[in-house]
Amino acid sequence: MVFLRRPSVTLHLIKLCVGADSITDLAQWQKKRAAERKKNGGSSAIMHLTRMTPKRADDLLDGGSLYWVIKGQIAARQRLIALKPVTREGVSCCALVLDRKIIPTVPRKHRAFQGWRYLEPKDAPRDLTGSKSQIPEKLRAELTELGLL
Repeated sequence: MVFLRRPSVTLHLIKLCVGADSITDLAQWQKKRAAERKKNGGSSAIMHLTRMTPKRADDLLDGGSLYWVIKGQIAARQRLIALKPVTREGVSCCALVLDRKIIPTVPRKHRAFQGWRYLEPKDAPRDLTGSKSQIPEKLRAELTELGLL
């Protein structure tokens, strides 16, 4: 009997960005945490720690991104670079290593949830480009909420 390995299919993650009011807040928080880790002799990579390790790592690392839900809307994404096992205070975790660049997406409402979820590419919002990307983030979110963007 021959078992064929199924080809990798790009997959994304989606996660709530608790405590951040904007993409700018997220970027500042990540930069601050990376600087603290570097100061303490660790890596300066942008990472997000999560308790559960995704089982579909190959699919995630085949061009996948972490989509951030900020204030009830999918607002941005960061490309996933690696998944690393880490231990924090004696507890095994998974570090989602992210690209430094945060890419705004076309805002879309999303309900609250705990942890992270897989996000199929067909369900992921498009990257925000052109003139709409020049609108201040808060105004863009309000216009999207009103159905004007």
